Amino acid sequence: MNAKFVSVEDDAGKVTRYARHANGGGLVAPGATVAESSRIGPMTYVEYGARIGSGCRIGHGSWIDRDATIGDRAVIGDGVRIGRGAVIGNRVHIGSHSRIGSSVLIEHGVHLHADSRVPDGGQVLLGSRAGVPDQAKNRGHRKGRGRMAA
Repeated sequence: MNAKFVSVEDDAGKVTRYARHANGGGLVAPGATVAESSRIGPMTYVEYGARIGSGCRIGHGSWIDRDATIGDRAVIGDGVRIGRGAVIGNRVHIGSHSRIGSSVLIEHGVHLHADSRVPDGGQVLLGSRAGVPDQAKNRGHRKGRGRMAA
């Protein structure tokens, strides 16, 4: 990770030159604004026009799409996708592998569990139940019939 810049070519052949963020080594596109005090994990992409406030921690392999805004001291887990134009408030916690759609508003202080989904245009207000993980992934353990394994 010694290189200060990394060039990435998309499927359409367009090449974007990303700068490595000094704190964490994440990839920041030209035109994106990231506070120096924020930690951007390795292999995390911050696209053009995105704004990340101070004291944020963004995990490995996340993607912050164009024109998204993340407030101060937010914590975003590994492998999270933040959609285009989303607004994430201050002190928000988003668990790993969550998907936040485009034009979403997440109010200050909200905590979303891992694997949460917020659809395009959605709002998550403090105290609401939106963005709760899929029920199938979090089913309780079912007691088996038959003998216990030794």
